[in-house]
Amino acid sequence: MVRQESGNTNPQSERTAFRRSVQYAAALALCAFAGGAVPLAQSARGQQMGAGHNSHVDRKVADQIASADAADNARVIVTLAPGAKQRGRIRALLAQGAAVNEDFTLINALSADLPVGLLRALQKHPDVLNISSDVPVHSTGISSSVSGDALSSSYTLRNTLGLDSHSPTGAGVTVAVVDSGILLSEKRILTTRDFTTGARNPKNVKALDPYGHGTHVASLIGNDAAGARGIAPEVRYVSLRVLDKNGAGTTSEVIKALQWAVANKDAYGIDVINLSLGHPVYEPAATDPLVQAVEAAVRAGIVVVASAGNNGTNPVTDEVGFAGISSPGNAPSAITVGALKTFDTTRRTDDLIADYSSRGPTWIDGVAKPDIVAPGHKLVAAAATSQTLYTEHPELRVTIGKQKYLKLSGTSMAAAVVSGSVALMIEEVRAQFGDAPAPNALKAMLQATAFPMNDASGTPYHVLVQGAGSVNPAGGLTLAAAIDPTRPVGASWLTHGVSESTTIDGQNIVWGDNIVWGDNIVRGDDLLGPLNALSSAFNSDNIVWGNLLADN
Repeated sequence: MVRQESGNTNPQSERTAFRRSVQYAAALALCAFAGGAVPLAQSARGQQMGAGHNSHVDRKVADQIASADAADNARVIVTLAPGAKQRGRIRALLAQGAAVNEDFTLINALSADLPVGLLRALQKHPDVLNISSDVPVHSTGISSSVSGDALSSSYTLRNTLGLDSHSPTGAGVTVAVVDSGILLSEKRILTTRDFTTGARNPKNVKALDPYGHGTHVASLIGNDAAGARGIAPEVRYVSLRVLDKNGAGTTSEVIKALQWAVANKDAYGIDVINLSLGHPVYEPAATDPLVQAVEAAVRAGIVVVASAGNNGTNPVTDEVGFAGISSPGNAPSAITVGALKTFDTTRRTDDLIADYSSRGPTWIDGVAKPDIVAPGHKLVAAAATSQTLYTEHPELRVTIGKQKYLKLSGTSMAAAVVSGSVALMIEEVRAQFGDAPAPNALKAMLQATAFPMNDASGTPYHVLVQGAGSVNPAGGLTLAAAIDPTRPVGASWLTHGVSESTTIDGQNIVWGDNIVWGDNIVRGDDLLGPLNALSSAFNSDNIVWGNLLADN
């Protein structure tokens, strides 16, 4: 669902619309902490239990059950019914030939390696809700009113986002980067935990990142080097390594990292989790264990930022496609981020969505994603010369002064920009009011202040391409300074009026004042027709190629 009121030219109507956005943000925050949110696995339980019980299985598991030999091995994540672990029957069944790798208390699940014959028996067990494949994960213009001429000022990432030397720096805010590790100043890395070792609770180790992706992401979030300054240059990091030296890992390793982050949220002050990784969607969000882990982290009060995926174009024809959002970008409560190109100019009116940026809706569920887009194309950030990305891609190397950097592209980079932006907003609200809004409220604030975008022909991008629009951290900070999340239930959060526009490079750009919420399903002949017609042809890639027709 999209609320579009920015086109109203009546100032009083615009102010009323904006107040509704702020009130909606407050309502979302209340929902997040009022106990109204039901864990996704529980909400799906009623459809999965009953006579002749067969647990829900994802597409890959279903293929294994149908065609694999009984002795073949399967690596799966098993979500259990409440009380199943206490009853012990599942453990007894798994003892017949399974190796249990991890107990996920965060989502009431287990990860295990087991023969397909045992997998078939497990599907029929009444204590099992669903079985998911433990699949690999991999690192993965403005249309509102504009006034003034662009100054064509010197380009930096912070400049194009409207940030200057007086902006907040992310001080006192901690971002957990779930990636390949981080190699930056260890003074700001509170702890490094390596989940690629298989340990359930890995010990603190020296900073490491053999691949380089996590270092690049963390640098965009908050590097303090003059040559490539990040969005929040005083933010603190928690490094949770789940990707190996080639940028690959498993779903269960990511869930372990998320479970660790929730358990250690207070010990390390974790405010934000960045997930610049993902895998194709194989099942509904309600049964996807990685999505469930993200939802649990958000319920614990952590903002989760996820990359949308780089599946926007057909690798054979280069045709732009829809429904390419990866998991966990399909998590309703995550802030799912697509990528745009800035063309290395400070002005925002020439920005375009990158073709490779995954479009919505989410596969299977048809939910509106991405939530927002951000710069993610050819961004320069930190690198170490020993890292895989640096050694194998000389064409991406950049030297500024004597420092070595890499210029990378993707929604991974865009997610990092948004994580840094959220860190700035959290610092600002805490400085003003002593507390931060709930994750869903921060998400709504980002969307309300975003800039709607046009394509190269001047046509507004579809909501499934740009979400609420291009991230505007300068506007987010304006709103953060005016919203008091400590006010009692029923009171207005807005402490004073705000100008609903932001000036960047001499151009004053009006906010979109749109909120695109992830649990609202997109429906209509314009979407369902192409989805149904092409699902069999492109089911393995989860993408529908071709032009999306007009809005329903």
